[in-house]
Amino acid sequence: MANAIYTVIEDSLRLLKGQALKDQFYGSLETYDVEKSENLCLILKCRLFPTLLLFGGQKLKKKKKNLNDDGNCTELRFFFYAFKTKLINHGVSPELHKLISVKCIHDHWDNSEPIVTSKMRGSVRGRQFHSSCLFSQKIQQPISRLQATEGSKKNPYPSKRTLARKKNKFFKSQSQARVGSDTKKWNMVITTHMRNGQYDSAFSVFNTMPRRCSVSYNAMISGYLLNGRFDLAGDLFDKMPERDLVSWNVMLSGYVRKCDLSTARALFERMPERDVVSWNAMLSGYAQNGLPNEAKEIFSRMPVKNDISWNALLSAYVHNGRIEEARRLFESKNDWHVVSWNCLMGGYVKRSKLVDARRLFDGIPVRDEVSWNTMITGYAQNGELKEAQRLFEESPTRDVFTWTAMISGYVQNGMLDEARRIFDEMPEKNLVSWNAMIAGYVQSKKMDLARELFEAMPCQNVTSWNTMVTGYARSGDLAHAKKLFDRMPRRDSVSWAAMIAGYAQSGYSEEALHLFVQMKRDGERLNRSSFICSLSTCANIAALEMGKQLHGQLVKAGYETGCFVGNALLVMYCKSGSIDEAYDAFEDIADKDVISWNTMIAGYARHGFGKKVLMVFESMKAMGIKPDDATMVAILSACSHTGLLDKGREYFYSMTRDYGITANSAHYTCMIDLLGRAGRLEEAQTLMKNMPFEPDAATWGALLGASRIHGNTQLGEKAAQVVFEKEPDNSGMYVLLSNLYAASGRWDDAGKMRIKMRDKGVRKVPGYSWLEVQNKIHSFSVGDCSHPETKRIYSFLEELDLKMKKDGFVSTTKLILHDVEEEEKEHMLKYHSEKLAVAYGILSIPAGRPIRVIKNLRVCEDCHNAMKYISKIVGRLIILRDSNRFHHFSGGSCSCGDYW
Repeated sequence: MANAIYTVIEDSLRLLKGQALKDQFYGSLETYDVEKSENLCLILKCRLFPTLLLFGGQKLKKKKKNLNDDGNCTELRFFFYAFKTKLINHGVSPELHKLISVKCIHDHWDNSEPIVTSKMRGSVRGRQFHSSCLFSQKIQQPISRLQATEGSKKNPYPSKRTLARKKNKFFKSQSQARVGSDTKKWNMVITTHMRNGQYDSAFSVFNTMPRRCSVSYNAMISGYLLNGRFDLAGDLFDKMPERDLVSWNVMLSGYVRKCDLSTARALFERMPERDVVSWNAMLSGYAQNGLPNEAKEIFSRMPVKNDISWNALLSAYVHNGRIEEARRLFESKNDWHVVSWNCLMGGYVKRSKLVDARRLFDGIPVRDEVSWNTMITGYAQNGELKEAQRLFEESPTRDVFTWTAMISGYVQNGMLDEARRIFDEMPEKNLVSWNAMIAGYVQSKKMDLARELFEAMPCQNVTSWNTMVTGYARSGDLAHAKKLFDRMPRRDSVSWAAMIAGYAQSGYSEEALHLFVQMKRDGERLNRSSFICSLSTCANIAALEMGKQLHGQLVKAGYETGCFVGNALLVMYCKSGSIDEAYDAFEDIADKDVISWNTMIAGYARHGFGKKVLMVFESMKAMGIKPDDATMVAILSACSHTGLLDKGREYFYSMTRDYGITANSAHYTCMIDLLGRAGRLEEAQTLMKNMPFEPDAATWGALLGASRIHGNTQLGEKAAQVVFEKEPDNSGMYVLLSNLYAASGRWDDAGKMRIKMRDKGVRKVPGYSWLEVQNKIHSFSVGDCSHPETKRIYSFLEELDLKMKKDGFVSTTKLILHDVEEEEKEHMLKYHSEKLAVAYGILSIPAGRPIRVIKNLRVCEDCHNAMKYISKIVGRLIILRDSNRFHHFSGGSCSCGDYW
């Protein structure tokens, strides 16, 4: 309670101008214990109100000639009205409120009147103040008699008629000028409440106003928007008796700040008239949300453009990577402000076009500090530290940002010692300097030094906390990250996104999604980063239903057409096995970049749709998008998965000639995998020998996989030996070779591989599968009995096993790496994790919907064959994603054509 009243006092004092008043009051509190509620009345009675009255009396004395009798106490009257409102809003009990509003004020008057009346100059002033107290606090009971100043004439109570006249004068002013002045002060009270987040109090003041104008409505609407109450702002806007242009602009700007661009655009089109502020608000909204085409359309329609309009469109082009359009726009006009020069120069710097940036820098008529800092940053970020240092020394003035630019340059180039030297030499440091140095240690994973600097900061802001949380999360130290996250005095969307990404990258996908839901419940605004991290998490665990819900929220927030979010949606649908919806998301991306095309091509490739891969690739070229090395990896991978040997050869040997792409290790690995799967093992070996660089473990692994498929034990042993030397902890290669030995009947060698793994401390990654049912992830391991519906699942699997065998299914027992009886081998294969997951999906997911299962390892041959039979028996589409690709089982066949 004490803290609440202290806050009320502090906020209320802001309504009266004058530092002397505040100094007197705060200085007088040193002898009192504010935390003890029994002292509150004493503080208010003996310190606050005498100070107010002294100040008010002095102010009235100065303005005596200019104000009429009723106006003399207006400012004090407003103070006490606001003071009472704040007490109520802070939850002060009615008893204490009554004590403060009656006893403190008027007991003080009794006890301290000599001081007060000597400053307020007589009975007239005392009666005026008494009248204002009665009005502002609405006191309906008698008050103790006012004592007169010693040696002065005794003052009687004001009559009821006098008090009624005072009240009536306040509401029914005699002149329009007086009404306008009072309305302005009411509006100031409303604005003060709104800025303090007290929109209910503001509404109470608004309702009691004797006269409202459009400014009053606008103050309320603006305050509601400031506090995120768009619903209340919209209702009040609709109820306005008469809207002016400012009202429309306030609402429009509010929706733009909320990123609700569809509602903003509808409001914009409804406006009866628009000024340049209206047009710029809509233009800036599109520009800031990654929609340059819509921004250009608004810009073209503008009847009058100012510097803000031109700079907003230029900024939209620059920030969305359309640097050539930005250049053409810049060249179409001569009288650009230095801000625009810096914007375009920053765009060139961001894309490492330092020659163009320097040409622009040299052409700026008058450079400011931002110009110098941008150019220095450009050189520093691109490793040209000597040139950066030269400009740093030539700079006419070095502010804290100039120094920080050099620190950031050294940090980004891994030169932490030089960065720390510059940091220590800085004459003055700001939060950006501290954060840049901390970020350098975080990026180098030197969390101890980062923590030391973090704790030495004189003042930490939310960026400082976010940097530390991100550092611990990226390094996998989620315990420290969560501890700091919980300690944060204030969190923003970046804080939440850092934790969500940390959980997702460390494999705690369910925790990541839970944190996203908690973020939404806490009312934190969902930004692009949090959406992208959550979509990435859904993609990793194939949580399609959750991903679809996120998609709906994206549409509502107006983010769905942006390139970055659109690509995240595309990845989510591709990895979740919904390739048709992935293509719909691909089509919805307004400005597709090369990543969008590559993702769609890779998605079709992993799903085994080779013809669609080539179709999208041809469309990409027709749109003028130049393929990059990632595009060709996806194309060659698609050819490998679908057995398009001739097409793969053609693309591999023509990509340098047609697209200027030099084949790297990934391209050679895809090509060797393609040749190996097709049985061209000798050609694959020849290609490896002719590689311009040393084959890596992945390339030899592709050759080992091909050897297992075709039973070439000798070549497999050779490839495995090289892999073991390059990656001795790669358990997958040990398993591949063991499978090769087992398939050849070499049980002793298979047993030796298990012993070798044990001696080297290499552990096989346990296989597990999972699926999403009603927004919950259900995981299974081989022979798992931990699921609540284990008995039902196993019983259903027994039924399926009988039906499969009746249809001709035979278990592939050669995969078992143990020399045991066939019956035991069949039993070991029957309860693999993917079979358990599929069985539970059939039992739990309504008919007509696909069964989507994900496995962390490559699906075995026995399970692959079993899925074909199961899809035919139950008449369901089964989509299985393993570590290598997707398999779509339907009607007894697989989309891979048994080529995987």
